[in-house]
Amino acid sequence: MPFTREEMAERASREIPRGCVVNLGIGLPTLIAGFIPSEHEVWLHSENGLLGMGPFPYEGDEDPQLINAGKQTVTVLPGGSCFDSALSFAMIRGGHVDLAFLGAMQVSMKGDLANWAIPGGKTMGIGGAMDLSSGCQRLIVLMTHNSKDGSPKLLKDCSFPLTAQGVVDRIVTDLAVLDVASDGFRLIELAPGVSLEELETKTDAPILS
Repeated sequence: MPFTREEMAERASREIPRGCVVNLGIGLPTLIAGFIPSEHEVWLHSENGLLGMGPFPYEGDEDPQLINAGKQTVTVLPGGSCFDSALSFAMIRGGHVDLAFLGAMQVSMKGDLANWAIPGGKTMGIGGAMDLSSGCQRLIVLMTHNSKDGSPKLLKDCSFPLTAQGVVDRIVTDLAVLDVASDGFRLIELAPGVSLEELETKTDAPILS
């Protein structure tokens, strides 16, 4: 069976080194916060001006003034701090975010990222994704392997407007964990019950083992 959303988030959380500064993009990446062991002393960053973000609050404990970039209520860990978005983006652009997790609509085998607009369709707004993908030390994408219509999202070349070129390092999907390898996607791990043949048929680029 493919990874569930929670299993994808748990698998992605294992990519986080102890003590680093991490930005979690909107959507699937926000689930990662619930799987980071407290003893790892990871500092979660949000581009709206928060460092030391904790997991989602329990129902009834929400503070409407504490939100992430996706306007979801969050918690703040002891030692956390709030500041303006100018300082937050200075941290990103200055290379002080060690690792970012972003969602995507398409990723190319060269590491190109498209995650903000579908031609003739939905436009999400580029938000902080352009700055994060260019300014963070390492970028991991968390997304479903295929669109709702079954079309591949891992491609030789992206057909959607790009967020940034050559920035993606690793991709965690519901079918597999893969690295960008310029001539294809290098397989790191298959989801339980997913075969290499299935992965190859659902990917529009070579799978390298």
